[in-house]
Order: sequence, then C-alpha cells, then structure tokens
Amino acid sequence: MALKLTWYGHATLGLETGGYRILVDPFFTGNPTASTTADKVLADFILVSHGHGDHVGDAEAIARRTGALIISNAEIASWFAKKGLKSHGQHLGGGYTYPFGYLKLTFALHGSALPDGSNGGNPAGFLLTTREGQKVYLAQDTGLFGDMKLIGDEGLELAVIPIGDNYTMGPDDALRAVELLRPKQVIPIHYNTFDLIKQDAIAWAQRVQQQTGVTVHLLKPGQSLSL
Repeated sequence: MALKLTWYGHATLGLETGGYRILVDPFFTGNPTASTTADKVLADFILVSHGHGDHVGDAEAIARRTGALIISNAEIASWFAKKGLKSHGQHLGGGYTYPFGYLKLTFALHGSALPDGSNGGNPAGFLLTTREGQKVYLAQDTGLFGDMKLIGDEGLELAVIPIGDNYTMGPDDALRAVELLRPKQVIPIHYNTFDLIKQDAIAWAQRVQQQTGVTVHLLKPGQSLSL
C-alpha cells in the first residue's frame, strides 16, 4: 500500500500508511495557513517533534477525541501521560516498531521548551521505515547539521525539510541539506506561515532541481502526495 502524505500548513503533516493515520506536529488552532481544523482530523498516532507551541499545538485535544497514541521524546511523552493521555517515549537515535512501521528519532538542531515552561527534552526529527520498506525523513524544525549525510545513507524516498529561515534552515542551508540527504523527492515546509518566515518556494525548488536533480513537490496546505 502506498504512503500518502498531506501537508496541512506550517510543519503539520498527515501520513497514511498500512491502514493507519499519523498526525505530525498538529498545529491547527492559531495557524493562519491551516487547511482544516483540529476537530475534523483523525489520528491513530500523533508524533510531536519538540515542545514549542506551534508543534505541540492541538495534540492534547486531538488525542482525547480520537484516543491516538502520542509519540515523542521521553520528556514530552511523560508530560502528556501526566495529562491522562496514551504516550510512548523514545530518545534520539532510538527506534521502535509500531503497527505502521519502524520509527527512529533523529537529531534536530533546535529548542524544545514546552508551552508551560516544562522541560521539553531534546528536539527531534523522524525517520520512518514503512512496513513496505519506504524510508521517509521528516526533519521538522532544525538547522543544517552534517549528520544529515548519515540519514541520507539510509536511502530516502522522501525528505520533508523546513526552508523558512530565522527559526530553522533557510533556503541556502535547506539546499545543502538536500545535497547531504540525497532523497528521491523533497517537500519544503515551515515557511510562509508568518511574515518572519516568508520565502519564495518556487525559486528554491528551481535551485534544488537544477543543482541536485531531486524532484521537489510544492504542496499547498491541504494537498497530498502519494508515494
């Protein structure tokens, strides 16, 4: 079964694979680019990359409504567990086999304090190997780091990376990230949500395709890509 990825705006993603629905960093309420609302999405699992409000977002409300299992680093997973929600904690470099596939937490160059000031542990990205063997890297919020080459050595079908600058990689570093990751396909995220991270994604896509040959998919919020 093909993997389907939907970009809801900002860094919020929906994945469908193996009959399971996975939400990533579900930030709908207060997100000016969100293509839907928190009360309309479905989820069996919710991935939270780090503790910032635009990534923790609506995870609690959605998990209470759907019964989804929240997956994050151990500190954030414990934070949700204390709220009475189902959670599973991992740490950077550690992987675990879920019904939808094998998920490893990767390094991310960012921060992670939770909205109430609690310790949010270390920020993370996600390397998913689906049950069909497809490898997808969700960088989420990160700056450029050299070990992206090691992630690329996995043989990525798809990489999802930020290009907004200021809080994450900007266009130049995101291009270098593509060179290190060497995916077959790439999707840019975390841009144009606010003026501070406004970017010309079309120009960036042209540069990537000219310099690397990697296929770039510029999704509009609410659009999907099937692998």
